[in-house]
Amino acid sequence: MTLTAAIKAVEPEQDNMVDETPSTTMEQQPKPAPNWVLAKVGQFKLPTPRGAFDALWPPVLGILSFIGLWAVLAPQVQTSLGALPGPGEVWAQFVALMGEHADARTEAAAVVAAGGTWSGAPTFVDQIFTSLQTVALGFIMATVVAVPLGLVAGMSKRINAAINPLIQVMRPISPLAWLPIVTMVVSASITSSDPLLAKSFVISAITVMLCSLWQTLINTAVGVASIDKDLLNVGKVLRLSWFSKLTKLVLPSAMPYIFTGMRLSLGVGWMVLIAAEMLAQNPGLGKFVWDEFQNSNDRSLARIMVAVVVIGLIGFALDRAMGMAQNMVAKRMGS
Repeated sequence: MTLTAAIKAVEPEQDNMVDETPSTTMEQQPKPAPNWVLAKVGQFKLPTPRGAFDALWPPVLGILSFIGLWAVLAPQVQTSLGALPGPGEVWAQFVALMGEHADARTEAAAVVAAGGTWSGAPTFVDQIFTSLQTVALGFIMATVVAVPLGLVAGMSKRINAAINPLIQVMRPISPLAWLPIVTMVVSASITSSDPLLAKSFVISAITVMLCSLWQTLINTAVGVASIDKDLLNVGKVLRLSWFSKLTKLVLPSAMPYIFTGMRLSLGVGWMVLIAAEMLAQNPGLGKFVWDEFQNSNDRSLARIMVAVVVIGLIGFALDRAMGMAQNMVAKRMGS
């Protein structure tokens, strides 16, 4: 075999080796992340230490200052049950209430495991959840009534003029005035000995609805009435149906107003709930406050203040949750 022939015989094997190497290397390399993943990751940016400090120190300082003033001034305020509890006493009662809830859950689990039925009194945590369920039902009913009525009122000047006097008259009515009427109506309507929902629960939820729907109704009507007329003229040119105009033009434009009204309604409903539960004896935070006031023992005042703090924190959390929901809907509609 000549030298030239030997070289030609070796060259194909080398070519094959060179061809296989890049393919093996490419298979071992990780696949790049999709563009939408990179876009989502890029949206989350941690604040700088300086930015985080500037954002946190004012509220932290305000809270610590309030707690300090509370601790100093509380012993100076005398009541029929003694001095006003300070932060330490309130915290101790909060821990005690959490312990009572844990003990009650343990006892209830043992009773159920033995084949019995737990019939103990609701704990503080149980009453918190009852209040949240009550305000949720009242808020949903208020939204279901207020948003459609507000849309119709905003789209029709005649309907708006017809219902506006009624709104202005009924809006300032106190829950204490609604409660006796609602109690009589619900008591006459629910006659079953074992209803699906307890009468006190329904009474509290309807009272919340009647006192909180007006903010959503008014803001919805204002939002619809303030839509740009040129946008509505485009709908006429395109000959959109009433439903298409409502869903494609009116609702997207009025959504910020609707959510603002819903946030206001939820805040009003949470405030109204406590008074409604006190009088309707619905086993929630309002009843807890009323029962502790009636007990008038050495720890009642501190427990009432625990409830007051919890009511405020839950109200704040509900408002923040509605704000987050509003931002999510706005971004989704904007995209």
